[in-house]
Amino acid sequence: MPSYLDTAVDIASEASALLTEFARNRPAFELKGEHDLVTAADRASEKFIVERLQAAYPTHHIMAEEGGETMGSSEYRWYVDPLDGTTNFAHGFPVYNVTLALEHKGELVAGVIADPTRNEVFTAERGSGAFLNGDRIHVSKAANLSVALAGTGFPSRKRHRNVNIHFFHQVSMLTHGVRRAGAAALDLAYIACGPLDMFWEFSLNPWDIAAGVLLIREAGGQVSDMRGAPAKLNGENILADNGLLHEATLCLFAEVYAGKYRESLPEL
Repeated sequence: MPSYLDTAVDIASEASALLTEFARNRPAFELKGEHDLVTAADRASEKFIVERLQAAYPTHHIMAEEGGETMGSSEYRWYVDPLDGTTNFAHGFPVYNVTLALEHKGELVAGVIADPTRNEVFTAERGSGAFLNGDRIHVSKAANLSVALAGTGFPSRKRHRNVNIHFFHQVSMLTHGVRRAGAAALDLAYIACGPLDMFWEFSLNPWDIAAGVLLIREAGGQVSDMRGAPAKLNGENILADNGLLHEATLCLFAEVYAGKYRESLPEL
């Protein structure tokens, strides 16, 4: 497995350098669909990554966010987000990354998340631990929601109609707070190395979470859906934490799903 991870790190690092060059000129953005942003940097980064992966592993299947999917003949599948946090990038807000993950026969085996703004590269291989710039990382030891710092995300528009507002209110009232930084892969990486204790979100894509899921598992954390079922890369939602908070969070979320609130929503 080392050759796969080494290749992924090299590609992600070069793609990060490419994004840094684009960031200096603040490229204009376009809309894909009704609300989601895309920039020339997304497309250039994806083209670079896909071409490099195809050259290194011509039989591998590749799924990339901007449509760069190639069907391979082997049982290996790459998940690629060439620019996770495009809205942040387009506005010059320095929270974005490049993420690649490799799956073999349905099992995640390697992942990398590269943050060009902080020169941080998170890496993981199945069974070999998780690392930040070569140093082993571990999840936090927060054992109670009351001392936890959480992360989540919301869709680009119509956030007030999104069901996540119910979960957001409960978690924000019962913890040290909730951060919404806008780059899910980095949120998951921060679970793996400790600054965040838990993270949940609805409607993410496989390329958003694949590398982060492996990082968290290898760092000693736990990942499921928000009802406690096994996490799926194409699932409706995800809950990730340090493992110590998992049962308490599932209990809280079960109450919210049932319309029971520990903390009342404020009156207008």
